[in-house]
Amino acid sequence: MGRMSATLYNATILRLATSIPHQDRLAEPQATVSKRSPICGSRVTVDIVIDEAGRIAALGQEVRACALGQASAALMGEHAIGRSAGELAAARDALTAYLAGERDDPGDWPGLDIFAPARPHAARHPSIRLAFEAVAEAAAQACAGKAPESAP
Repeated sequence: MGRMSATLYNATILRLATSIPHQDRLAEPQATVSKRSPICGSRVTVDIVIDEAGRIAALGQEVRACALGQASAALMGEHAIGRSAGELAAARDALTAYLAGERDDPGDWPGLDIFAPARPHAARHPSIRLAFEAVAEAAAQACAGKAPESAP
């Protein structure tokens, strides 16, 4: 393993990559979003159900990604239940800014600081962002779909 690989793919990232929660797709999701990284071909599909308060009540994900994308999906999945669309969008935006070097911390989402070694490697950023982009978009779609329906 080269120096960059050893730094990027540390034991914590490799452990997370093998422990992704919520890996069963949902039978009746309120929203489903797939995101793909054109650079490496990593793909994440997220299904969600939201509760009456607009928070994630159920999550399913299918992750076909490199170890960095898998680790990110694990961290997203560990902490997404109970989060609102706004919180998920904020987490996505904070992670994006952190990776791009526009902020010094990855925000308040637990564990995202493990991606510090990837910050100088822009080609790795899309796969790291996939799960957070997918869940934030799915939550926004599900909340939009919760608007009161008009009578037929």
